[in-house]
Amino acid sequence: MAQLSNDCFVCQQEVIRLVDALGLITERISSVTDSVIIPIEASDGRILAVDVLAPVDLPPFDNSAVDGYAVRYADLNASGESYMRIAARVTAGAQLNVDLPPGSAVRIFTGAPTPAQFDTVFMQEDATEDGENVRLPKGLRCGANRRLAGEDLKRGSIALRAGRRLSPSDIALLAALGRTTVVVRHQLRVALFSTGNEVIPPGRPLEVSKIYDANRFMLRALLERANCMVTDLGILPDSEAAVRRAIVAAADTHDLLVSSGGVSAGDEDHVRAAVASVGSLVFWRVSIKPGRPVAMGVAGGTPFIGLPGNPVAVFVTFALLARPLIARLAGEEYQPPYPVTVVSGFSYEKKAGRREYVRVRLFSRDGAVEAQKHPSDGAGVITSLTQTDGLLELPEHATRIEPGDPVGFLSYAELL
Repeated sequence: MAQLSNDCFVCQQEVIRLVDALGLITERISSVTDSVIIPIEASDGRILAVDVLAPVDLPPFDNSAVDGYAVRYADLNASGESYMRIAARVTAGAQLNVDLPPGSAVRIFTGAPTPAQFDTVFMQEDATEDGENVRLPKGLRCGANRRLAGEDLKRGSIALRAGRRLSPSDIALLAALGRTTVVVRHQLRVALFSTGNEVIPPGRPLEVSKIYDANRFMLRALLERANCMVTDLGILPDSEAAVRRAIVAAADTHDLLVSSGGVSAGDEDHVRAAVASVGSLVFWRVSIKPGRPVAMGVAGGTPFIGLPGNPVAVFVTFALLARPLIARLAGEEYQPPYPVTVVSGFSYEKKAGRREYVRVRLFSRDGAVEAQKHPSDGAGVITSLTQTDGLLELPEHATRIEPGDPVGFLSYAELL
């Protein structure tokens, strides 16, 4: 559980740059979770708590990479094809523990151990069997088509480093090393709530002046995708006292508090005041679009992040700020995705000094990957997320882009 000092952050700026906000997270937040041993089949997405060392060589023995014929390279005819007697046959899972005479070939199959001193393997489609003999072409290099013991990993080397978010390929590596369990970080416990008198849960009749709560459901999915255990506190009214009570109650048993709505400057935006009354507010505006009103602080010793009320802004600020914060708390070695260069297919103007994220779809045009902007810029237009592939990141210094300009693209998959 997170237990931070309420003044663990020092930030005097009312509006800060995204890079400065991320710097505060990196400098002031550390992992708050303990570790647990779990089966490898349950470890997808979990954060590795300790380095994994290879207990064996991988592969554990020299073996053939193809179906074919193993030979001693020194026995080959250097000036032409070689004609050798097939002295033995070895399949995957079998062993060949006999001495073979010089000039012999061994019929071998993929994954089978190569006999001692048989250092080169011809692919079967390049060879021609002739009764008990085989004809082999010239020109193959020494060691071809052979996988050496330990060429993937040497025994005792680091296979996976602590802080890694485990993937299916990592699980394959653990299994290949003979591991059945792995030490991972405990999942973060996150308390989640929405705010707003106008917000109601799906399933109820939609009254005049009410909207369904999309943010909480999106955030729950995003948090669970980030391997968090979520406690859903529901929808809180526009009341400083109600928000404060919920925060105080949740802070003692959770590692992170996440909200949406109520962090702007309106008369009915009470989240910032509630957080400040039980802890400290670090910042509440970041110079990005969409998502300027996003708050971060500490409440009752627990980190808090308050996201905007519009769904697109929620998505963007979660990806840019909440996701790195979660990684830091969870002990994950996290690197934000690097924008991939594509070509703009539209004109766009923006203010200097603000980083903007434009929702786009990608198309292939004249051999290049072109980004086309969604027709709506509104931060409340959810279809601008469902009908696009990712975000163009326009830096603070940019004021205009034109068709054909190189731009940085961040895919939704990479962001999350």
